[in-house]
Amino acid sequence: MFKKTAVVSSLVAAGLLGAGAASAAPKIQLEYWTMSMAPTFSAYFTEVTKAFNAQNPTLEAKWVDMNWDQIQPKLIAAIASGKPPALVNFNVPWVHEFANQGNILPVDAYIDASKYQENAIKDVTVNGKIYAFPSYNSVSIIAYNKDILNKAGVNGQPKTYDEFIAQARVIKQKTGLTAFSPKLAPGSGGGITGWFVYAGLPVIKDGKAVFNSPQHVAMLNQFAQLYKEGVIPRDVFKMEFEQEISSYNSGRLAMMTTAPQALKRTQADAKKIYDVTDIAPFPVGAGKIAFGGWLMDFVIPKGAANPAEAGKLGAFITNDANQLAFSKATGTTFPSTKLAAKDGFFTEGAKSADPVLKGRAVAAGSIGDAKTLLMEPGILPDETTMMRVLHTEVEAAILGRKSAQAALDKAVADWNKRLAQKK
Repeated sequence: MFKKTAVVSSLVAAGLLGAGAASAAPKIQLEYWTMSMAPTFSAYFTEVTKAFNAQNPTLEAKWVDMNWDQIQPKLIAAIASGKPPALVNFNVPWVHEFANQGNILPVDAYIDASKYQENAIKDVTVNGKIYAFPSYNSVSIIAYNKDILNKAGVNGQPKTYDEFIAQARVIKQKTGLTAFSPKLAPGSGGGITGWFVYAGLPVIKDGKAVFNSPQHVAMLNQFAQLYKEGVIPRDVFKMEFEQEISSYNSGRLAMMTTAPQALKRTQADAKKIYDVTDIAPFPVGAGKIAFGGWLMDFVIPKGAANPAEAGKLGAFITNDANQLAFSKATGTTFPSTKLAAKDGFFTEGAKSADPVLKGRAVAAGSIGDAKTLLMEPGILPDETTMMRVLHTEVEAAILGRKSAQAALDKAVADWNKRLAQKK
């Protein structure tokens, strides 16, 4: 024992044997947080963590999952204590909020932006800098009941939004059924502002609300007329995600304009409806975006001990292979990287008769046009109140209680008063 110890000591002293032979250098610890992924996707994140650690012997990633409502307060506390994690799972509005507060770091030095969809990079860009690694995304499709559309003499594959609205009117006229439910209920992230942006109409311009122009009024008038004709549901302002699926699955709604995961519910709960369901892409609007985008991502918090190594982990988790593997694990989400979205897992269902497979292919084909951010967080000084004012006025116009012009004029006046007080 004495001889062996003496030999090792001599080699170290002579520089012929690294110090690690006597005492291995500690690995850099990289704790990363995800949002409500366990236990459903525990196997996926366990494997990703294991693969990263195997490829990076001087680093040790550790996965921690928490509920979505815990992640912000815990991160704020961790930043305040000076001991934040290396990487955190965020959505796009949070990226902008935390970037403007200075609580997350730019990742430009650690990301190859060319590998991601352009709109995904735009979603996480704040003041000209990239603040997150884009991860999985979503987008709306049209699921439609072929029996209902056949009775109406409609082909179910609209090329434009105007054609979609025209088909919806024919469905109501020929069958008496409600055609579709626009996303106007605020609880599931709906509202008229999303439709304005989809149509290429500004909401805020040069620090002022501008959504009472003739074009904005015309769009609101169109929804009011569709409501009057019964093309959209009488309870449209209560029609959240769950209610839309239920209405479609019961045959009361001809078309379901929603994320592809809703098809899983139809498959499980309404087999007869599922068997007569076909899929179409939701047309891209004049705003050049696909409807229904919702991007998730990973950010590096302010004060992270090893930002370059955290960036390496962020790039690894969101690379083509891992985003594709996550999409396969979920079956309903889509990669934000260009190459992964072209994989056969998505494209093979393009001509399938199975709605889930076709829905996956159709959504993947639209993912390049997906955009989450409609208005940058922080623009509105009292966003909750201002959105409630707008929603109240929009509801009054659609229900026929006042004109669209009067409703939007009142909302714009309220918004501009509050915006002026912010300055």
